[in-house]
Amino acid sequence: MPESFFEIRTCINCGLRYPILVGSPFGPRCPLCLGETEVNLKKEIDAKARIGNSQKAETTGVLAVLVDNIRSAGNVGSILRTADGFGFSHAYLCGITPTPENRAVTKTSLGAEDFVTWSHHKDAAKLLRELKKEGWMILALEGTEGAEPISMVHRPAGQTALIVGSEVTGVDPELLDLADAVYYIPMHGAKQSFNVANAFSIAAYALVEQS
Repeated sequence: MPESFFEIRTCINCGLRYPILVGSPFGPRCPLCLGETEVNLKKEIDAKARIGNSQKAETTGVLAVLVDNIRSAGNVGSILRTADGFGFSHAYLCGITPTPENRAVTKTSLGAEDFVTWSHHKDAAKLLRELKKEGWMILALEGTEGAEPISMVHRPAGQTALIVGSEVTGVDPELLDLADAVYYIPMHGAKQSFNVANAFSIAAYALVEQS
């Protein structure tokens, strides 16, 4: 049976309920206690039935994400998957940012790198200057002085690149100087920022839906 089918299993020993792809190398043993499990249901994975999967919104202009010096491969994979979901066509992966050649990236991107083209660049500032010469509008996501709330973002009609930067040090100050606009996500709790992949998701949604 192909891996397009999955089962929901329940552990007879500890009661854990979990999904597993049919044919998975993990087998029928409980992933928590390794006890025997029983099948509750078996179903085919139908991606077409998921809401919005085949409904691509009409968009104007080209969107790209510039990911600069992000260390976590998991975050990069998540950003690529989100980029695909919101219709971004390219990802500029800069500095130490891992690429889809790293299996840890593809573990979370789940194939999104097949739809979002990508390129690696050692120097993001040099790349930005080239993009600006080509007429790109550059937006940055950073909580810095003079930044506007993300609710104020408006998607330009032409080519637009959205910058997200290091989980620790934030967006490179030179990149902020090169940006045409900087936006931040207002925080309402004790922490001062979101995980970078989550922040990109929020900004990408605002950029696409408020265009």
